[in-house]
Formats: sequence, C-alpha cells, structure tokens
Amino acid sequence: MTLSAIHVCPLSKVGEVATRVDASHLLSLLATGTAMVRPASILPQNHLYLVMHDIAAAQDGMTMPGEEHVANLLAFARRWDRARPLLVHCYAGISRSTASAYIIAAALAPRRDEHELAQTLRARSPSATPNPRLIAVADRMLDRNGRMIEAIKTIGRGADAFEGVPFELSIEA
Repeated sequence: MTLSAIHVCPLSKVGEVATRVDASHLLSLLATGTAMVRPASILPQNHLYLVMHDIAAAQDGMTMPGEEHVANLLAFARRWDRARPLLVHCYAGISRSTASAYIIAAALAPRRDEHELAQTLRARSPSATPNPRLIAVADRMLDRNGRMIEAIKTIGRGADAFEGVPFELSIEA
C-alpha cells in the first residue's frame, strides 16, 4: 500500500476499507438523502461530504456536479497531508468516486500524463466509468485543455457491475 494513495470503494465498503488501509481522510459523493455513517477513525474535519447526483446533464430535481463541487474537492485534496491514505467513495464506487480519484491524482501530480493516468485507472478498476461532468469541470479548472476529457473517453465505459471492487490509485506514476 502506497501512503500517498487514493483508495476508492462503494458506500457499502467504506468502514471496512477505511480500517484496512488506515485512511485519514474521507471524500463522500452522494445524492441527497443517502444515509452514510463516517467511520469513527476519520476525524470530522477530515471528511468532505459532497451532495450531487451521478448525472452528466441537468435533470429536474437532481443536483448536477458543478464547479463548486470540484473546487471543494480540489481544496480538500490539497489540504490532505498524504501521511495516510485518502478514501473516496460514492454509492457504487464506479462513477463519481472514480472521476474524483482521477481528478485528485491529476491535480496533485500536475505533470502526470492524463492518458497514462486514465489507463492506470482502467487497469485498477475494470468497472470504472468516471462521471463525464466531473471530468469536464475539472479539466477546465485545472487548465488541461481537454486532455482529461479525451483520456477518459479513450478508456470508455467500464464493465457492467452493481458495485465497483475497492482499489488503490497512486498519485505518482
């Protein structure tokens, strides 16, 4: 296990993975009303809970991922000291969380090639289908000129799954 690693999992595995990897920080990306309990091992100030739906285009009654979400996600990631792992989860561990892990790795290792990072994400998680709206917003905010968007398009949709299998994404290549 790499210390400065991002771990990704579905909501159903948060407690188990947080304990197993000794995570110090937790990023939750869930829809309004989704029940979740922060593991006691994660301090409240080290938990960011972002409310959004897993959508790429506006839909009535749903919260689309936007700039405020990505700005908060990036600020949280930059405050993480990397002494212990960061755990990122959404409901299924397939879309919002994989997009966020990719965004964080790209932001914290700005020289890392976007395509190599996307290929690594695919190798680590066959079911990863990063939310395209989160990727597009982050691409713009990180001045990647479409490279993040193109890299994620290149890996395509992941394998069908009800839940993603927990995985680790290293920040460094």
